[in-house]
Amino acid sequence: MKNTFINSDDIRHDFSLAMSEMYQKEVPLYGDLIDLVSEVNTEVLNKQPEIRQQLEHTGEIDRLNMERHGAIRLGTAAELSMMRRLFAVMGMYPVGYYDLAPAGVPVHSTAFRAIDTQSLNKSPFRVFTSLLRLDLIDDEALKQEAIAALDKRTIFTDNVINLIKRFEEQGGLTAEDAKQFIKEALETFRWHDKTPVSKGLYQQLLSQHGLIADVVGFKGPHINHLTPRTLDIDAVQAGMRAKGIPPKAIIEGPPRRRCPILLRQTSFKALEEAVSFKNPNGGYETGHHTARFGEIEQRGVALTPKGRALYDQLLSQARRQLAVTPNADNASEYYQVLESAFAAFPDDYQTLHDEGLAYFYYQAVGSDADIVVADIEQTLDSLEVESINDSISKQVLTDLLEQEMIRLEPVVYEDFLPVSAAGIFQSNLHDDSTNDSANGNENGNENGNENGGKQSKGEVHTNKEAFENALGAQVYDELELYQTLQAQSLKACLANLNSKALNGVI
Repeated sequence: MKNTFINSDDIRHDFSLAMSEMYQKEVPLYGDLIDLVSEVNTEVLNKQPEIRQQLEHTGEIDRLNMERHGAIRLGTAAELSMMRRLFAVMGMYPVGYYDLAPAGVPVHSTAFRAIDTQSLNKSPFRVFTSLLRLDLIDDEALKQEAIAALDKRTIFTDNVINLIKRFEEQGGLTAEDAKQFIKEALETFRWHDKTPVSKGLYQQLLSQHGLIADVVGFKGPHINHLTPRTLDIDAVQAGMRAKGIPPKAIIEGPPRRRCPILLRQTSFKALEEAVSFKNPNGGYETGHHTARFGEIEQRGVALTPKGRALYDQLLSQARRQLAVTPNADNASEYYQVLESAFAAFPDDYQTLHDEGLAYFYYQAVGSDADIVVADIEQTLDSLEVESINDSISKQVLTDLLEQEMIRLEPVVYEDFLPVSAAGIFQSNLHDDSTNDSANGNENGNENGNENGGKQSKGEVHTNKEAFENALGAQVYDELELYQTLQAQSLKACLANLNSKALNGVI
């Protein structure tokens, strides 16, 4: 009898729920954050029906309340390679390369996520996954101690490794195996308050960088935050203060806009948690560690390379004008400077489309002609599109838009921004007032840019190549994925209109 395998999207969905439940128990304040975000989202949808309609058109409305991303930090290439295989069981693949070192954080990263619209709408769970750059530890003796500590630990259970292998051999997991996989995989991300290193070694690692201590000093890559998606991050920021949840001083990313772009992020500050450090006689001594927090994100439209270049230019311009690191003391001034700089960035979807600054779905207009975005791939397979000109002229497209035969809907940005991530990391490793993330490195990282941490062609190639060697695979280019989604939607939209025309409907 042939085995019936569980869809990877369903495994990812169930795993994300289990992780969220675990994290709420470990960090109760995260549960309060979810309640606040839910309140804000409900209010936005009630007061702004155009946003509800947009989310319905793109298929995002049903995923909004289950939207989460998490973040983990790994110590070795072997850990990263196995983590890639673990996430593959859940239909999650490495998208994008981010070098955070120019922003003062000794890691480089990728984001594991689903890569097609239907899967994303079913479960948009992502995990921003960083690999420690041990080569950036300047104390050679300490570096060797860190390497030795990482070599001793095993972050995956034997059972989950066996289930990963079974998935790879069979091409899937049965319902019972999937249930067991979720249980075993959670153990990798669980918090452990007993450390495998001494307090002395931990303090030495901490003196190098808080993130190094967080990775090397613990049994495994505990999930350090989970992130719900809000439709109004400014309201959540104010709501945190009102509810006594301590927010970080600065909302990272672009300023508030009518048409949101890319990604805005904030968080509540990391908790100081009691831990027990191992001592030479086999016992433990008490101490504390600060790393885990709650984060919130507001996602906007994905930008094209042209749009990203303009974003990088304006963000760098604002930070140069401020001249110091954005922090609690200058937050109001920074927001004013940022909004002034971004006045040069068009704030309506039609202009963003016409100037080639952002990616959009094309959808046929009319109740019987609408194409649900999640069904685009299926539509393409079932329709005969021989009569459609794939190289449709810009003028024809403009005419169709002006005649309101097709509409534009923004392709949501599914990925991350290195400087924003660095700002979140740094503010939760020490106070915002001492946060130097990216202020002196904007030209190297933002302009170079947010989607790859490009300092110079040689260094980018070396760092990315090293990361992919450790990963055991190449990362997907997120811009290519967005371009493909836009192109597929146009083809499906035109096929729909063509079919209507042939049948005399239009």
